[in-house]
Amino acid sequence: MLFLVIAKDGTDPEAPARRQAVRDEHLANIKPSVEAGILHVGGAILDDQGNMVGSALIAEAESKEDLQKFLDNDVYTKTGVWKSFEIYPFKRAV
Repeated sequence: MLFLVIAKDGTDPEAPARRQAVRDEHLANIKPSVEAGILHVGGAILDDQGNMVGSALIAEAESKEDLQKFLDNDVYTKTGVWKSFEIYPFKRAV
């Protein structure tokens, strides 16, 4: 099943630095998930000034719980970049 994920970053002053500190590791670690077809689309959500403030993903998982485990194991979650998630079942139209 496909899911749309909105992952929101922290809003404290150190949040952008936390993201930048582990961004390369995050991108390297998700590469196998992209290659395996688990992560279909992913990218940063930007504010009006172009700063990264979260992420949007379309991912495939057996259940919402399995997807949450996947997200919990990401370095962005483990290091406090992602602070909250909105997860919705997603039906692709195009």
